[in-house]
Amino acid sequence: MIVLSGATLVLPDRVLSPGTLVIEEGRIAEIRSDAPSGGHAAFAFHGHYIVPGFIDVHVHGVDGVDALDVRPDDDAVAAIAARLPRYGVTAFCPTTVACGPEALRRVLDQVRRARETPAARSARVLPAHLESNFINPEYNGAQPAACLRSPRAALDRSAKASAERSDFTAASILAEIERATPDVGIVTLASELDGGLDLVRWLVSRGHRVSLGHSAATYDEALAGIAAGARHATHLFNRMPPLGHRAPGLAGAVLQTDEVAAEIICDGVHVHPALIRTAIAAKRPSRIFAITDGTAAAGLSPGSRASLGGMPITAGEATALLPDGTIAGSILTMDRAFQTLVGRVGISLVDAATICATTAARELGLVGHGVLAPDAVADLVVLDANFSVVQTYLAGQLVYARNTAAPPSV
Repeated sequence: MIVLSGATLVLPDRVLSPGTLVIEEGRIAEIRSDAPSGGHAAFAFHGHYIVPGFIDVHVHGVDGVDALDVRPDDDAVAAIAARLPRYGVTAFCPTTVACGPEALRRVLDQVRRARETPAARSARVLPAHLESNFINPEYNGAQPAACLRSPRAALDRSAKASAERSDFTAASILAEIERATPDVGIVTLASELDGGLDLVRWLVSRGHRVSLGHSAATYDEALAGIAAGARHATHLFNRMPPLGHRAPGLAGAVLQTDEVAAEIICDGVHVHPALIRTAIAAKRPSRIFAITDGTAAAGLSPGSRASLGGMPITAGEATALLPDGTIAGSILTMDRAFQTLVGRVGISLVDAATICATTAARELGLVGHGVLAPDAVADLVVLDANFSVVQTYLAGQLVYARNTAAPPSV
């Protein structure tokens, strides 16, 4: 048994302050007002907050490691998983940029291994998020244009390779997704492309979560993608047409469609805090994911060099950048996303915890995760008064501590 006493507990519907959290066999056994019972040692967290462990469904890398890195240990995904608990992340979707089939196979094999044999003291590895080869070249951003392919060609298995680039075909990418079906969670695509709606249906029929993003879709085209089965939006407002009062586009369709849950990069740079607040008001916290879109430059000092899918990037003051100055993901971490939501955006602790943990757990079917509640899995984060990570627990086990003694087992 572990007893965490004295902290402000951020519960699904209220804040309990001070409160006591009792953990037994990896789950939350009891939540009560702060009144430690006799005979149980307690580790006092007065002046701290306890929130559900953060879940990042869109993160490419951190601390110098990219999901597509070729490493001597052949395990970039495991390296990322080991680094994320210091930022309060207890589960994540390793995220790729568009790449060739060999690179895709390598990272999906790593995801499979990490899920089959979880490493101690590492964040849970969820099925991957593919910012796929099937996005619109007009809105590719930092996605390598040379790797983009046609949804129609992907679905036409009889198509001649000579009709496409000689290095790899669209069908070969789909074959890798099919081979690794259990380890592919989210697939981002542009449904307005030729064959895009058919690809949405194909992916949904195989259990994948389709996300609309890197897309030039009009409002009506976006609604067609949603009708075909898309239930997710990739970094709302970024790499899609701007929201217009006469042409609402993909962003407008996502904001007014309850079936779709939307990612937002919560650094206050990719999306202005006022517009983050507007999106939350339009969709409710239960339909918004805080994501980092973090790259290997996240966690590094400004000016540091890293890579994104083999492309060189630099950690800027506010974002990660390609050599030509194009924004290439972010340098955000989930603890800072939580800080931004509570501080600059100005939402409640309960709503911030929902957006950083609960929405993702529910949308990805992670039963018993993403909340502080009796019998829930004890994935949780202890934050100090400034909302910086002090400790991270995974199934009740301390996996990260910032100069803090571990709580006693009793």
